[in-house]
Amino acid sequence: MSESKPRVLLLGDIDHAPARCAYESLSSLAHLITPKSTNPADFLQECHSGAFNGTKAIYRTFGSVSITGRIEGEVVKALAEAGVRFIAHNGAGYDQIDIPTCTAHRIHVSNTAPPALAAATADTALFLLLAALRNFNPSILSLRAGAWRGTPPAPLGHDPFGKTLGILGMGGIGRNLAAKAAALGMTVTYHNRRRLPPADEGGAQYVDFETLLARSDVVSLNVPLNASTKGLIGKAEFAKMKQGAVVVNTARGGVVDEGALVEALSTSQISSCGLDVYENEPEVHPGLVANPKVMLLPHMGTWTVETQTEMELWTIANVRSALENGKLTSPVAEQEGLF
Repeated sequence: MSESKPRVLLLGDIDHAPARCAYESLSSLAHLITPKSTNPADFLQECHSGAFNGTKAIYRTFGSVSITGRIEGEVVKALAEAGVRFIAHNGAGYDQIDIPTCTAHRIHVSNTAPPALAAATADTALFLLLAALRNFNPSILSLRAGAWRGTPPAPLGHDPFGKTLGILGMGGIGRNLAAKAAALGMTVTYHNRRRLPPADEGGAQYVDFETLLARSDVVSLNVPLNASTKGLIGKAEFAKMKQGAVVVNTARGGVVDEGALVEALSTSQISSCGLDVYENEPEVHPGLVANPKVMLLPHMGTWTVETQTEMELWTIANVRSALENGKLTSPVAEQEGLF
């Protein structure tokens, strides 16, 4: 093999056969390498050792944070010095990567945005919405305990028909959820930093943040986690919601102050919630675990064979584009038009 070929560093695993074949096909363009380190301290030392010199692109997974730590600070500097110019991240959320620092070192970053990801995550949000709105979880727990619906039975739930769904973050996932909720007879409102073109709204109504909180029977969080959205929903925001509103979060746990959510549930300001993400995964606030009104999933929004395969293939396509064209096919929003 020619040593003039660049290298591609694989951080994490590629689990599905079609994607493994696609990744191995990159060997015609680059040397494919993996780290020896298994923890952040050793990974930084391996970076400084020159082991990754000549690496042009990185394929990384969410789980690889256990190997590298957050991609920030000295890690970014060391990777840039090794020659890294592209990081293809497998996942919609990329809060594990310090984008401003990567930008400062001229490292391009992509995330995954295939249609299957939006559909699968929206499906999960809809499941959580229905489970929380219908108050299914208390009876699920009593049934498993051998007590049928419980004594007394759980309070009656509510139908989605005629209710208002407020979506915070009307990207691909939010729009997919909006279409599914509308099919159930829900009125959909949304808030973004910028209003969508009318053709992309799908009949949803754009409202300001305060109005969305005040009007919604169900609030769905679909925003990325960054400096401006961390703790976006806390005590003050819960107080502005309708008495007995439902909250669904399939975005990132850090968007919500979990302590404030536990308090809002205890006072019935929030009647129930459906959560797929948590502030300190894999730890979950004990007040959420103990509350039967809370439907919990362990971050399974894209946990299907079809979606995971498509996400892997999408990420590999970004790596291939970096090698062949010198650019990524789905750069993160903060870097669009910068390079």
